Amino acid sequence: MQDIPPAFEGLRRKLRAALTGPHILAFLPAVVLGAFWFGGEGWLLAVSLGLPVLYALAGGFSQTISYRPGDAAPRLPDLLRENLAEAQSKDQRMACFLLALDDFDKLLDHHGQGVAQQICERQVGRIGSALRPGDYVLQRPGGEFAVVLAPVRHFSLETAIQLARRLQRAVEEPIAVDASNVYVSCAVGFVLDRQINKPDAETLLNAAEAALDEALLNGPSAIRAYSAGMKAAHISRSELARDAEEGLETGAFQPWFQPQISTDTGEVTGFEALARWTHPRRGMVPPSEFLPLLKHHGMMERLGEVMLTRSLLALSRWDEAGFNVPQIGVNFASDELRNPKLADRIGWELDRLNLPPERLAIEVLETVVSAAPSDMIARNINALSQMGCSIDLDDFGTGHASIASLRRFAVKRIKIDRSFVMKVDSDREQQRIVVAILALAEHLKLDTLAEGVESTGEHAMLAQLGCHHVQGFGIARPMPFEQTLDWIRANDAKRQKTPRIERRIG
Repeated sequence: MQDIPPAFEGLRRKLRAALTGPHILAFLPAVVLGAFWFGGEGWLLAVSLGLPVLYALAGGFSQTISYRPGDAAPRLPDLLRENLAEAQSKDQRMACFLLALDDFDKLLDHHGQGVAQQICERQVGRIGSALRPGDYVLQRPGGEFAVVLAPVRHFSLETAIQLARRLQRAVEEPIAVDASNVYVSCAVGFVLDRQINKPDAETLLNAAEAALDEALLNGPSAIRAYSAGMKAAHISRSELARDAEEGLETGAFQPWFQPQISTDTGEVTGFEALARWTHPRRGMVPPSEFLPLLKHHGMMERLGEVMLTRSLLALSRWDEAGFNVPQIGVNFASDELRNPKLADRIGWELDRLNLPPERLAIEVLETVVSAAPSDMIARNINALSQMGCSIDLDDFGTGHASIASLRRFAVKRIKIDRSFVMKVDSDREQQRIVVAILALAEHLKLDTLAEGVESTGEHAMLAQLGCHHVQGFGIARPMPFEQTLDWIRANDAKRQKTPRIERRIG
C-alpha cells in the first residue's frame, strides 16, 4: 500500500461517506441527467467515467480498509479519535475490537517467523471479509489485530458479541501451509464507546486491551466485553518485572490445576499444574504476558521452583483428602533443565513429602528435545527418568522430534498438540494426523494424551481413535486447588452415569 498523507486520508473518508450509502441512490440519477442537460454527451461521458474513479479513490470498492506491517498505516489512537469524533457529531455509535491469535508463540516455534507472518497477513483479509465497507483492520505485533468500526446509528452489546463470533469463525478457517492445514483460533476483547463515560481514544484503547487481557486469561477462543470492573491501567514492563520478582517470593504466583481424564473410564488420571499470577493492582495477569517477561529477566528457574514445591504439596493434600490423583504434571523450561542440581532438588522435594517419583510427570516441550539440547539437559531428563519420574513430551507434533529422541530421553507419554486436536471430529485430515501419531505411540509403547479438547465431539472422536487421556476446556478449565476438590467429587458422580465410548476398530 502506498504512503497516504493523513490529510488525504481524512479527505478520502469524507468522499467515501458522500459517495456511499442510501442517499446516493436518490442523487445519482439527477447528477447524470443534469450533466447531459447542461453539457450534452461530453459531460455525460465525463460524469459516467469520473464517478467510478472517485468511488475507487474513496476506497468504495474495498470491503474494508486493511493495513499490514510496512504499510503507511494510521496510528490506532488516531483512527479511534477520528471515528469517535464522527460518531459523536452524528449521534452514532462506534466500537473497537482487539483480536489475538491463541498460542502465537507456538506458531512461531513450529513454523518460523516467515510462515507466521504469512498466516497473519491472510488473517487480515479474512477479518476484513467479516466487516462492512469503511471499517478498519490493522495488524499489530505478536499475532494481534485491531478492528475499528465505522460509526453506525445502532450497535448493541448483543450485536458486538455476534460480530466477535463472526470474526472468530473467519480466523478459524484452515490455512494451507506446506501441503497441510493449520488451524488457529483467537481471543477477542472489545469495547463500545457508550460503555465509557466521556470516552476518548486513550480510554477506548485501554479498555479494549483490558478486555483482550481478560479474554486471553480465559482462552482459547474466549470473547470478553469491557466492563467497569476490569482494570485497564497499564504498567510499564520494568515496573511489572519488579512486581513479578516480588510476587515470586510472596505467593502471588500459584499453580492452577487442569484435570486429565481417562477416555476409557472418565476417571481423573492426573492434573497439569499451570502458573497463574494474581497482581495486587491488575488482578490476574495472562500467562502470555508474564511468561515472556519472566524469561526475559531470567526468572523462569525461580518460577519453576515455586511451581514444583506447590504442585507436590497439592498432591500431598489430595492424598490427605482421600482422593486418588495418580500424578501431577509440572512444566520444566530449558533454563531449569540446564541446572546441574535439578535432579537432586526434585529428589529432595519428593522425599520431604514422602511421595514416590512416579507420581511426578516432568513435562518437556518437544521443541526443547528436538533442538539438539545440551548434554546437561539430556543428563537431567535421563536422571529423572531413572529416578522413576514420568517424562511427558509436551506439544507433540510441533517440534519435529525424531524417534531416536523419544528413546534417548526415555519419554513415557506424548501430549498431542492442540493444533491437531481442533475440529478432529469434523476434519478428516486432522483425524489422519492423529491416527498416525497414535499408531507411532502404540508401536513405541508410549502413553498418549490429547491437549486442548474443547467439545464433546472432539472428546468422543479421540476416544474412538484410541487416545488414552484428554484434557482441555471441554473437560475443565484450570482452577485453584480448593476448587479441584469439588470438581473431583462432581466428576466421580457424573462418570457413574456416563456410558462408555467404544474405541474404533480398524
